Amino acid sequence: MPRWRALPEELDPLVGEFTEQLRRLVERSGLRLGAVADRTGYSKTSWERYLNGRLLPPLGAAEALAEVTGADVGHLSTMWELAERSWSRSELRHDVTMEAVRVAQARAALGEFGPSAARPEPVRSEPLCQEAPPRPGVVRTVHAEEAPAPRVPSVPRSPRPPDYRAKAIPVGQPPRRRVALFVTGVVGALLIVAAAALLLGSGGDGKRKGATAPAAPASVSASADLPTGVKCAGESCAGKDPEAMGCGGNRATTAGSATVGTSYVEVRYSEVCRAAWGRITQAASGDAVRINARPSGSAPGRTEAGRVGATPGHAADGYTPMVTVSAPDQATACATLLSGRRGCTAPR
Repeated sequence: MPRWRALPEELDPLVGEFTEQLRRLVERSGLRLGAVADRTGYSKTSWERYLNGRLLPPLGAAEALAEVTGADVGHLSTMWELAERSWSRSELRHDVTMEAVRVAQARAALGEFGPSAARPEPVRSEPLCQEAPPRPGVVRTVHAEEAPAPRVPSVPRSPRPPDYRAKAIPVGQPPRRRVALFVTGVVGALLIVAAAALLLGSGGDGKRKGATAPAAPASVSASADLPTGVKCAGESCAGKDPEAMGCGGNRATTAGSATVGTSYVEVRYSEVCRAAWGRITQAASGDAVRINARPSGSAPGRTEAGRVGATPGHAADGYTPMVTVSAPDQATACATLLSGRRGCTAPR
């Protein structure tokens, strides 16, 4: 019987429960991890990560383990879906926390190099003249006009600013030249007034005739509303790499899946990008995957293809470019293996 390590404390409870269920299945089967790897098609190193809570296994791995151990595939798939949602939420919270930490560090670094506030030096006033103490037994009455006034330190006056107007038009300039400059200024002012009148007049006519200002392109307004890191949405994502455009990772979910031989093919759908793509895992070099988008309304269907390019004989994965869809059930992914086996996904 394998000796399991303690699960990480920060692991989500649903993910931890799913991992414990996988451990129980392996223990009941009496198989070692090497045998589990041989029968499921996933490496021993991958199963060590899955069973120690360091990585959430793909649905294909969980279904393969259920078939090997005789467990109910449907019940285990349901537990996997709940764990996958919790795993995605945990990764999103971790990304938000790390972004907040980086922003705080950047603000602190900028504050260290910012200009220091100058401290005003205190103004020292000259001491007032002190009178000699009165003689004992003599009371002196000081009237208001006799009270010494405090001395105010004199403030040097700033020099008078130069008269730039005198430099602009010298006094000794000939009268004709000054008249020409004046006429030029008047003509320029009249031209500006005429241009403003034309602009205002055209704007008024446009309003009376029902003219409206041209609207901004849809792609510009759409990109302004996208989350940070997402570079396309809708038609602008067609034919592009989902990972490079920021549509993969925790922004995508599995909309359909199938097991073809020892390979696992699925439809990945991103709601924020409104696009889908096909992905194949645990495949061999040369295995192909394609994504088919069914036509909807006036929009024609589209097909994209991808191929695994890893070292032959080793498990690898691959994915296709994206196709534009309005719903996750409008796309189907199919795999064609070098062994001749074929299979397509079924929508969930």
